[in-house]
Amino acid sequence: MLREDVPSCRRRRFAALIAYAAAILLSGPAAEAQETPRVRRANDGNVVLDGVPSVPVSLGERLQRYENVRSASFAAWSEDGRGLYITTRFGETSQLHRVDMPRGARTQLTFFSEPITGAERQPGSDELLFGMDEGGAEFYQLFLFDPVRAEYRRLTDGASRNGAPRFSRDGRWLAFRSTRRNGRSNDVWIMEVGDTASARVLVEAPDGAYWGPADWDGGNQRLLVVQYVSITDSRVWIVDVTTGELRRIAGSEDSPANYSGISPRFAPDGRGVFLATDRGNEFNRLVYANLDTGTMEAITTDIPWNVEGFALSEDGRRAAFTVNEDGRSRLYLLDPATRAYGAVPDMPIGRVFGIEFSPAGRGLALTLSTADSPSDVYTLDLGSGPLEAERLTRWTFSEIGGLQRETFVEPELVHYATFDSGAGGPARIPAFVYRPRTAGPHPVIVSIHGGPEGQYRPGFRSTIQAWVNELGAAVIAPNVRGSSGYGKEYVKLDNGRLRENSVRDIGALLDWIAEQPDLDESRVAVYGGSYGGYMVLASLVHYSERLRAGVDMVGISNFVTFLENTQDYRRDARRVEYGDERDPDMRAFLDRISPSRNADAIRVPLLVAQGENDPRVPVGESDQVIGAVRANRVPVWYMKALNEGHGFRKKENADLFRQIAFMFLEQYLLPDDRVAGLP
Repeated sequence: MLREDVPSCRRRRFAALIAYAAAILLSGPAAEAQETPRVRRANDGNVVLDGVPSVPVSLGERLQRYENVRSASFAAWSEDGRGLYITTRFGETSQLHRVDMPRGARTQLTFFSEPITGAERQPGSDELLFGMDEGGAEFYQLFLFDPVRAEYRRLTDGASRNGAPRFSRDGRWLAFRSTRRNGRSNDVWIMEVGDTASARVLVEAPDGAYWGPADWDGGNQRLLVVQYVSITDSRVWIVDVTTGELRRIAGSEDSPANYSGISPRFAPDGRGVFLATDRGNEFNRLVYANLDTGTMEAITTDIPWNVEGFALSEDGRRAAFTVNEDGRSRLYLLDPATRAYGAVPDMPIGRVFGIEFSPAGRGLALTLSTADSPSDVYTLDLGSGPLEAERLTRWTFSEIGGLQRETFVEPELVHYATFDSGAGGPARIPAFVYRPRTAGPHPVIVSIHGGPEGQYRPGFRSTIQAWVNELGAAVIAPNVRGSSGYGKEYVKLDNGRLRENSVRDIGALLDWIAEQPDLDESRVAVYGGSYGGYMVLASLVHYSERLRAGVDMVGISNFVTFLENTQDYRRDARRVEYGDERDPDMRAFLDRISPSRNADAIRVPLLVAQGENDPRVPVGESDQVIGAVRANRVPVWYMKALNEGHGFRKKENADLFRQIAFMFLEQYLLPDDRVAGLP
C-alpha cells in the first residue's frame, strides 16, 4: 500500500485536521440519523435514488441551460456528395439526421428510444448502416436503413455483440466483428448484404481474443484485419475472403508493438498498406507497409506525437491524418504517391475526429470540438493539388442552451512534478486547468479520466463550464501515468503492480494545488468515471484527510470481482492491463489494493452513480463499495439507472445526474465558513 508523505506546512496540516474532524463529525449519530438512506424512484421508475436528497426546482432551472447544450458529429457523406449525414440529439437520444447545406436544417431520419452509434453509407447507394443496443448493455446490432423510405432491417442475430462494420468497395459484402460464435471471442464475420443467412465466420479468434476488420482491397478479395491484444501490442493480417488464408504483415508476439492507432487502409494499387505504429519509436507514426518487399517506410518522422486518424479518398489521390499534440488535434493533408504532407493552416484549436473524403475527393468532412464550442460538423474544401486546402466551412451550429459563449473558460495546460520525478518516474504530469474569472482562492474539482489508457482532451464540456461559472470552482483534469497520448512508455507506467503509482500522481497534484495562491487546498473534491471512478475511490482511501468529497460514476471498486464479472468478450484484454486474477500472487495484490477492501479509510462523503446493465463495470462494483463505506457511517448518495449501462446516454438520466452531482458538490465542497457542509 502506498503511503503519502504529508508536508509539514502548518497551513496544510491545519486544513487537513479540519477536514478530518469534519469527517468524524459527519459519521456521528446526528449525521447518521440525517443521512439514513431513503430509497425512491425517478424518471418513470427507471432511476433508483438511495440516500439522495430531493433536487430543488430552483437548481433544475439554474442548470437547464447547461443541460440543453447540443452537439453534432459527422456520420457519412450522401452518395452524390452534396449532403451530409450527422448524428445529433433533439429528443432524449442521439439520432441520425441529414443536412443539405451549411447552416441548413437538420432533418431527423431515425426516431428510436435508444441512441444510435455512427453510420456508414453503403457504396453505390444512400442506404446507411448503423449500430444500436438496448438499455446500454452494449450488445450492439447492425441495421441497414433506407433514408428515402425511412425503413430499416436488422442484419445481425439480435443477441451477440457486433461492431466495426466495413463494406466492400462495391457495397455487396459486409465484414464485421461479432461474438456470435461463442459469446467470448471477437471473430471476423462476412455476409452478403442482401442475404443475412449468408453470414459466416471468416477469422475464428482464439477464446476471448479480439479481432476486427479494417479495410477491403479494390478487388473485394482481401480484407485487412487487426488483432488487438493491448494498447501496446497488436498485429495486422491480410485474409483471403475466398480461402480464409491469413498472412501477417505487421506485429509479432516476440516483438510487440501497437498497430491499432488508426484503422489500416490498403494503398490505391493494393500493393501496400497505410498504418500507424510505435515500432521503433515512442509514438505512433504513420507508415507505409510494402506488401511486395515486407519493408516499412516511416512517413511522419518529424512529428513527435501520435497519429490517431486517417482517411483516404476513393480514387486514392488524397489522404489526410490527424495528430494528437499534447491533447490538441492538428490536421494534415498527405499525398499518398509521394508521401509528402503538410499541416492545414488556420484550424481552430481543439479536437478533430471522424475525417472522411467526399465521394469525388474534393471535400473533407470532420467533427471539431473546441473549448468554447460543442462538437460540430465542418467540411474542408480542397484545391487541385493533394496538399491544397482552400476553405473550412461550418455546417452545423449546435445550440448552447442560451448560454453566452464569452462566459466559457478555456483551460490552461500545466505540467507538475510527481513523487518520483527525477528518480525514474515521469518528469512532469500534464493537466488542464480551468480557472474561474472571479477572485480566489477557489475550491477545486479534480476530474480524472477513465481508460485507464484514456486521455483528457480539451474539447467542450458543459458540465465543467457549469462547475466553473455556477459553483465558482476550478477544475483540474490530469493525465496521470498510464494515459495514452504521451508515448508507449508513459502508458505502461501503471500496469500490473504499478497500479497505485497513478494514485500517487493525484497526491502530487494535491501538493501542486497547495502551492497555487488562487486554489484552496482545504476544499478539493475528486470526480471520475469507469477507471476514473476507481481513481476517485483510491484517492479517497489514501487522501481522505486532504479531500472534501468524491464522485464515482461506474467505477471499479475491487479488481478481482471486476475481472471475474466483466463481460467474457473483454476480460482477457483487461487482464493485460490490470493483472491476471487467476494467479494467486496477483490476486492477493489486486485484492489488497482494491478500494472496497480499504473502505474503512474513506471518511468523506461519496456520490456513486451506476447503470444496472453495465457490461464493463458490473453493478456489483458500486453496490459493494457503498455498503463498505456506509459501514463507516459516512454519507453516501447512490443513483442507479435501470435502463442504462456504462454511463448515462438518455438525456433525462444525464440531466438528473448532473443536478445531483452539482447539489452534492455544492453541499460538501463549497462551504469555507463551515466544516464540510455542517451547519
